[in-house]
Amino acid sequence: MIPTEEASARRREIEEKLKQVSILSSFESRLMKLENSIIPVHKQTENLQRLQENVEKTLSCLDHVISYYHVAKDTEKIIKEGPTGRLEEYLSCMAKIQKAVEYFQDNNPDSPELNRVKLLFEKGKESLESEFRSLMTRHSKPVPPILILDLITLDDEIEAQEDVTLEHLPESVLQDIVRISGWLVEYGRNQDFMNVYYQIRSSQLDRSIKGLKEHFRKNSSSSGVPYSPAIQNKRKDTPTKKPIKRPGTIRKAQNLLKQYSQQCLDGKKGASNLIPMEGRDDMLDMEIDAYIHCVSAFIKLAQSEYQLLTEIIPEHHQKKTFDSLIQESLDNLMIEGDNIVSAARKAIIRHDYSAVLTIFPILRHLKQTKPEFDQVLQGTAASTKNKLPNLITSMETTGAKALEDFADNIKNNPDKEYNMPKDGTVHELTSNAILFLQQLLDFQETAGAMLASQETSSSASSYSSEFSRRLLSTYICKVLGNLQLNLLSKSKVYEDPALSAIFLHNNYNYILKSLEKSELIQLVAVTQKTAERSYREHIEQQILTYQRSWLKVTDYIMDRNLPVFQPGVKLKDKERQVIKERFKGFNDGLEELCKIQKAWAIPDTEQRDKIRQAQKTIVQETYAAFLNRYGNVPFTKNPEKYIKYRVEQVGEMIEKLFDTSA
Repeated sequence: MIPTEEASARRREIEEKLKQVSILSSFESRLMKLENSIIPVHKQTENLQRLQENVEKTLSCLDHVISYYHVAKDTEKIIKEGPTGRLEEYLSCMAKIQKAVEYFQDNNPDSPELNRVKLLFEKGKESLESEFRSLMTRHSKPVPPILILDLITLDDEIEAQEDVTLEHLPESVLQDIVRISGWLVEYGRNQDFMNVYYQIRSSQLDRSIKGLKEHFRKNSSSSGVPYSPAIQNKRKDTPTKKPIKRPGTIRKAQNLLKQYSQQCLDGKKGASNLIPMEGRDDMLDMEIDAYIHCVSAFIKLAQSEYQLLTEIIPEHHQKKTFDSLIQESLDNLMIEGDNIVSAARKAIIRHDYSAVLTIFPILRHLKQTKPEFDQVLQGTAASTKNKLPNLITSMETTGAKALEDFADNIKNNPDKEYNMPKDGTVHELTSNAILFLQQLLDFQETAGAMLASQETSSSASSYSSEFSRRLLSTYICKVLGNLQLNLLSKSKVYEDPALSAIFLHNNYNYILKSLEKSELIQLVAVTQKTAERSYREHIEQQILTYQRSWLKVTDYIMDRNLPVFQPGVKLKDKERQVIKERFKGFNDGLEELCKIQKAWAIPDTEQRDKIRQAQKTIVQETYAAFLNRYGNVPFTKNPEKYIKYRVEQVGEMIEKLFDTSA
């Protein structure tokens, strides 16, 4: 029973599996039929899609080709009207025209449309070039002088974060110019716009610098060259900062020396050609300051121009364009510098050495700014780079010639009797020589470098600063030596040795005091350690020489050859006569010397008092002794005729020496 049930179950299982196999086989058969029917349809669909895509591409290409034939018509109006006010739209039209030109050149070079779009493209390019010129011309303006001055002076007065920036072109205009420039470089294949650029900017650069110069001329008579209110306010907020030293002034040392000269000369003024007229001083100062500021302005403006240029001009054309741009302004500066050198050379010929001093502040400024100049001119032509060094060399040579000629002129200044001071005061030549040397103090490095530039020794290049200082010291000592020789020669014009001594004393004292009141004494000491002591010895020697002039007065009242008498013993006639002659000789000599020497001058109050006091002491003591010995001797019936002065009166008379007002 049991086996039968198992067999039955097994049979049912087998039947079930066979049934499933049958279903699967049937399903597979259906799938194969379905696949055989769908695949052809799918292939047909793919073919249809491919055909549709080809048709669409063909239509698109056809539309694209047809569009080239419409470009001229679609863009002609805009191109003719120009790019003003719609640059982006205009450049978009130009791009379409450019593509149309390329299409016809590649695919249909014989098409009349090619000539049409070519002409339209050239018209558009000309309009863009014209717009470039127009924008540059309309919006390029000279930089106002006050803004330039602020730009120059900021380096010394205001912190870096407060820099003044120059906006040569409005930002929107600059962007348009940059876009046009970029298009002309890429598609215009024309460099004419670069010439237009440098010509316009060059003109504005030159006008800016000339405007600054004119600004100086108009304001030279006012209290000073005005700056902008912003800078003035910033100056008020920074009281600890040192005021700007105007680089052109040569008047500081000159005015100090003139003040001292007037005191020493007791108000007397000479007419030497070494001292410039006051009006000419003002004009020279203005011209010097103007030129120096124009040099600084050129550097600042050129730097700013180069920054602007780099935004507009392609990199490989920037240096050449910049070189062309700065030529006119640079040449004008160099020509003006050459004119200054030429004027200095003429001044040397006529021995007008104060006029020659104009090149000193200018040369100093040029040498100080040369590193900036070199940086600005980096990449320009060699001829451009050499212009400033050539001017510096020319100025150094002329300055050195002026210094040497001045030293020779001091030595060889002719002795003219009519030009000698009657009162023995400081000679014009002395005050002028000291004035000139005093003016050199503001330009020690410059003057030393001038002298060094003429040296060929190896030490000139090896020890630049020290060598130059020693050369300047040697030069000053040479001038002072020449001056001393000339003064000795001039002193011989005086017939009176005492007046000659007063003359030399006054001049030596003036020289010494001037050296001590300035840095000249330190410069002299570089090569002449004993110069100060030497001048003091000369001064004392001349005082002793002067004092000898009183011996002819005091000799009358000295003990030599005077009669010896006993109290109560009557004097002989001969003895009485000797005493009378001594009193009379003293009185006459005292009156004569006081009358003569009262008109002489010793401008230095300290020296005048010293000489008076020394002479007063000598004469009073000698006279007192003589008076004490013979005042009560009965050598005459009229003692008041011979004993005319008391000791105090003699002192009072000597106190009035060297004083015409007494």
